[in-house]
Amino acid sequence: MTDYAEEQINELEAIESIYPDSFTVLSEDPISFTITVTSDAGENGETVEATLKFTYVESYPDDPPLWEVHSQENLENNDMEDILTILQQQAEENLGMVMIFTLVTAVQEKLNKIVDLMKTRQEEEKLQKEREAEEAEKVAFQGTVVTIENFLAWKAKFELEVAELQRKRQKEEEQSGKAKLTGKQLFETDHNLDTSDIQFLEDGGNSVEVDESLFQDIEDLDLEDDDPDFDPLEMGSDED
Repeated sequence: MTDYAEEQINELEAIESIYPDSFTVLSEDPISFTITVTSDAGENGETVEATLKFTYVESYPDDPPLWEVHSQENLENNDMEDILTILQQQAEENLGMVMIFTLVTAVQEKLNKIVDLMKTRQEEEKLQKEREAEEAEKVAFQGTVVTIENFLAWKAKFELEVAELQRKRQKEEEQSGKAKLTGKQLFETDHNLDTSDIQFLEDGGNSVEVDESLFQDIEDLDLEDDDPDFDPLEMGSDED
């Protein structure tokens, strides 16, 4: 007949020596204890942790112990479910033998895999960000591909902007009274300009004074001509 109590006590002593810093007895009847399992540190020092609670049943190890995840750090819900599944599988495979060390070792391996997956995810996220940055740089360098559609859209928008700008400038000039007219527009808008020169002559007595001193006598002009019959007075009379 198996002495379950003796096997349980012997295992308890062995477990305490293997995990002195993470083993804690909660009760002696029934025997209940916790073991904190921590993964190996990842590349950036990240770890995950699970504190497992075990309780011996009277017929342990012929029947599996009771277990639960007492607490955890950095684990997702699906990770917790995976740990409970591993405990169940290992317990079924080791019935009839003390199994706490085997169960804890299986959970330890699972936690290490979780950290490895975290590292892989971080690397994938890093690569994804690098790819996105490269794509953004390519787009910025290449610019927008011109098609007939986007060119016509740009042209229509540009023409609207130019027309709006011209409208604003014209409105500003009208408001400031500085609108510039062409010569034709000035004559069309101010008919006084049509008779301005005539009016100027009438105001002056219809006469123009000439300062003869400004003109040199015709006789003083040094005119040279090969033709001995050349007469400047005759030239003037011909023009009359």
